[in-house]
Amino acid sequence: MTSPPKVSRRQALAFAAGAVFAASPLPQSAALATAGHVPSHGFNLPGWLDRNDGLAPATATLEKLRQSGFETIRLPVNGDLVSNGDPAALRRIQNGIRDLVGLGFSVLLDMHPSGELVAAFRNDAEAAAGRVLQAWMALRAVVADLPAEWVYPELLNEPPMERSAWLALRERIAAALRAKCPRHTLVWGPARFQGIWEIADTPPLADDNQIAAVHYYAPLAFTHQCETWDASPLARIADLPFPASKGMAQVSRLISKLRSAGDEEAANLVEEELSAPWTGARIGSDFADLARWSTTNGCPVMLNEFGVLNFCVDAESRASWVRAVRKAAEANHVAWTYWELDQGFGFIRSRQSVEGFDGSMIAALLGG
Repeated sequence: MTSPPKVSRRQALAFAAGAVFAASPLPQSAALATAGHVPSHGFNLPGWLDRNDGLAPATATLEKLRQSGFETIRLPVNGDLVSNGDPAALRRIQNGIRDLVGLGFSVLLDMHPSGELVAAFRNDAEAAAGRVLQAWMALRAVVADLPAEWVYPELLNEPPMERSAWLALRERIAAALRAKCPRHTLVWGPARFQGIWEIADTPPLADDNQIAAVHYYAPLAFTHQCETWDASPLARIADLPFPASKGMAQVSRLISKLRSAGDEEAANLVEEELSAPWTGARIGSDFADLARWSTTNGCPVMLNEFGVLNFCVDAESRASWVRAVRKAAEANHVAWTYWELDQGFGFIRSRQSVEGFDGSMIAALLGG
C-alpha cells in the first residue's frame, strides 16, 4: 500500500481485490488458465524485508497465525535494496521466504516500490522502470530457487504509471522472470492504484500461469478515517460507521460538525462517498464485476490488499466491513490477503508476541 492520493470519486469508489495460498474455488475458465493454486486466507507483512532495519516476526507468532487458519503471507520487498545484486540482501530475502514456507505459508513476493521510487516515476518514468526491471533481474535467481507451488512473484505493487506504459513494462518483467522461473505463477495488478475499477480495461498477460490482483479500500472516508500521513481531508474524518448512508443520524452529525468547523472539503467528501448507501450488497456488486472480468478473460483473480485503519473507527464497524469484503470476495471466487498484520491496519498488537490478537477481526477474516 502507498499513501493514498487526493481522493476523487472514482478512487473512493474502487480500490479492490488480490490474495495468496490454499486453493480458492475459481470459475472453471479461470482455473484452467493457471497451472497452480490461487493462494488465499492471508495477510500482508510490511516492515520486514522492505527495509534494511526491518523487524522479523517471531516464529511463535507465525505459528499461532498459521494454527488460527491463515495460509498466505504477502511479503513486500524494496527493489532498490537488491538491484545491485548484493548477495547478503538477496540471501536475507531467500532465507526469510524459506522460513515462512517451512511454517506452511504460501508467499507472495511483492515488489513494493518505495516513496522515492514512486517519485522517480513522476520525474523520469523510463529510468524508474529500468530500476524495477533491474531489481527483478537480481531477484529472479532467488525466486527460481524457491518452490513454484509455494512462492508467487508479484511484478509491481500499484504501478505508478499510465496504463499503456505499465502494460509494456509488465511484459518486460514477465519475460525476465519467465527466462529463469518457467513454473512460477506470475501475479500482476492494474495501473495505477491497483483498484477494482482499473481491471475492467486491463487485458491479462499473454501467459497461461498468472493471477490478476486488485486492492479494495472503498469507501476511503471509512477505511482511512483519521489517517496521519498527508494533508488529505481523510485525516479530519472520524467516527464514520459501516454500513452507512447519508441520512443516518451519526453521519448527519459528522457532516454538520465538519461544516460548523469550516471544513467543507471533508464534509463534501463524506457526502460524495455516501451519495448512495455503503452496504454489504454494494461491496458484493463490485466483486461480482471482478468475477465477470475473471470469467471473460480466463484469468484467476485475488484481493491482495483490503483493510481498515484502526485510529478512530469503532471496532464493530471495522469488523463488519472486513467481514463484508471477505465474504463478497469468497462468494465470487476471489482469493484474499488482508492489509496488514500489526501496524495501523493490523489485527495483532505485535509480530513479536503471541498476545494481543484481535479476536473480532480474526473472526471477521476467518469465520463464517
